[in-house]
Amino acid sequence: MELLKTVILGSGPAGYTAAIYAGRSGITPVIYEGLQPGGQLTQTTDVDNFPGYPQGVDGNVLMDDLRSQAIRFGAEIRTTLCTAADLSQRPFTLTFDDGSQVKTETLIIATGATAKYLGLPDEEKYRGIGVSACATCDGFFYRKKKVAVVGGGDTACEEATYLAGLAEKVYLIVRKPYLRASQAMQDRVFSNEKIEILFETNTVGLFGKDGVEGAHLVRRKGEPDEEKFDIAIDGFFLAIGHNPNSEIFRKWINVDETGYIKTEGQTPRTNIPGVFAAGDVADPLYRQAVTAAAAGCKAAIEVKAFLDEHNS
Repeated sequence: MELLKTVILGSGPAGYTAAIYAGRSGITPVIYEGLQPGGQLTQTTDVDNFPGYPQGVDGNVLMDDLRSQAIRFGAEIRTTLCTAADLSQRPFTLTFDDGSQVKTETLIIATGATAKYLGLPDEEKYRGIGVSACATCDGFFYRKKKVAVVGGGDTACEEATYLAGLAEKVYLIVRKPYLRASQAMQDRVFSNEKIEILFETNTVGLFGKDGVEGAHLVRRKGEPDEEKFDIAIDGFFLAIGHNPNSEIFRKWINVDETGYIKTEGQTPRTNIPGVFAAGDVADPLYRQAVTAAAAGCKAAIEVKAFLDEHNS
């Protein structure tokens, strides 16, 4: 069975940056890209908050640039998906969807988190042209426009507040008759005159010719006083949570109640020596490419230190 020094699972900003820094430190990492090469940023049109791109950059272009840079420093990129992991002892054993297996002395888990969607066909139809799961990524493009945010928790309230600083109007679409957010976040939303909360409301569809122009809503769905109505919007933001892509590691790695990998303090170290986690899979606050990239850098530095210590 092939024995590798370092495997990086995931090819978003955290994964590629980890590969760049590992390569520059003399390690030859192997990246397994998984089902979505480039990660969630490939679903985004323009990225304005990544350093080095003063005019902004298309999400796919950004990830292609990071990929090329990782290859330049020696990273080997493989397209298969990791489907199982045995982390009971070093070297760790990884199994992939083509039936292949490898052993690795160190592992960086940068598999990200998948945004939850409502499951409407229109979400896929308008993805990237009005539908987004990241207000900090795409909010800039809705300056002086009308947008809607779906959700009633802290994330939804935070994103609605953030968008209110950019947009002309923000609808907060809440399925329940109350907000689940902390009192501080609720107070912030209720006091913002740009935010209109639509309680007991479900989104049943979106419409528009070349992008989102509005949403079909139902208030008190299934009740005798059910009311169907439309709102005019330019952007539709999902803020109903994320699923961390950590399932195959949970037998070995400590995770929180949602499935995010727990790390030691401000480091990427997990409870298993030699296994590190970076980006969205480890921290639900990593919602910007630049912070995920910084996490990948930290993980690579930790890998180099670990290998130096254990191979000396």
